[in-house]
Amino acid sequence: MPYATLEPAVMGWMPPSTRPSQAEVKRIAILLFDGFSLLGAGIVAEVFHMANELSSAKAKADCTYDVRFLSVEGGNVACSSSVRVWTDGLDARHYGGFDALFVAGGRGAEEAAKDDRIVEWLRRVNGKTTAIKSISEGRKVLEAAGIGYAHDAQARYGNAIMPLVRDEQSGEGGDRYESMKGALMIVKRDLGLDISRSVAERLMPGSAAKLVSILGDSGAASAGDKIRAAARWLQDNCERPISVVDAAQVAAMSERNFLRRFKIEMGITPSDYLLQARLAVTCALLTDSELPVDKIARRSGMGNGDRLAKIFRKRLLISPTEYRMQSRREANG
Repeated sequence: MPYATLEPAVMGWMPPSTRPSQAEVKRIAILLFDGFSLLGAGIVAEVFHMANELSSAKAKADCTYDVRFLSVEGGNVACSSSVRVWTDGLDARHYGGFDALFVAGGRGAEEAAKDDRIVEWLRRVNGKTTAIKSISEGRKVLEAAGIGYAHDAQARYGNAIMPLVRDEQSGEGGDRYESMKGALMIVKRDLGLDISRSVAERLMPGSAAKLVSILGDSGAASAGDKIRAAARWLQDNCERPISVVDAAQVAAMSERNFLRRFKIEMGITPSDYLLQARLAVTCALLTDSELPVDKIARRSGMGNGDRLAKIFRKRLLISPTEYRMQSRREANG
């Protein structure tokens, strides 16, 4: 089978002889396995490579990054698209830990999570590594090692899906942006805002705007925090007769600015977000209680049974009563 080989230099390794002696060297590792996603791992490596290039142009670099690809046995490792990447093995040289360790994602993550050698090595270096981050499906490998916690990014109601609020926003733009975020946060901490934004823009023009929650200045980041706080408030108070205007006041923003910011941060309008929160409460009450539909509508902030029925038929294509029967059949197997 024909394949391409990516040598370390191609992926942006900076030979030790070219590093400025006065700069602190940060050790970055990316753990690979057969069937890993080259997209996610490659972008993480390129973030640090680009940061090295940009910081070396300064009169005095604050730090430089030494990026290493690792795998269980070392040597060539094939990604999910058959491209091979050269790696170091998980040997004693790396027991001292890293400034940051990324675990690749991809279809092979499930098998990697069953590999005792990977799991035991992760547990061994965990205490000596400043930050361990997963790339997409790489979370399965970390979970197998008992490191970190898996968050569900969405809650399902009926045939629809509702995004939940988390401390860290779910990956906008797919694997590329999700992979970039952790690496860019490290670059921002070590080398500053300007370099981290330049890295993002060079790798993916326009991405700095999509990653505003971590790359924005203090004002933009504060705005993102306010939006997420307002979203949590909408979730927590959805059963009350609240409105988008109330949420804008919680965020201390004008209604127009709040609507714009909310759509950027959450990927959905505030009114739709509130409606979905109320639908989630409604579905739970329909499934778990014997309350009549009209009373459920009042308890979930939907107003009355007629309005609830119209919303259900429009959003879920069934009536509340049909949903109750269907969900209970599914629960009973």
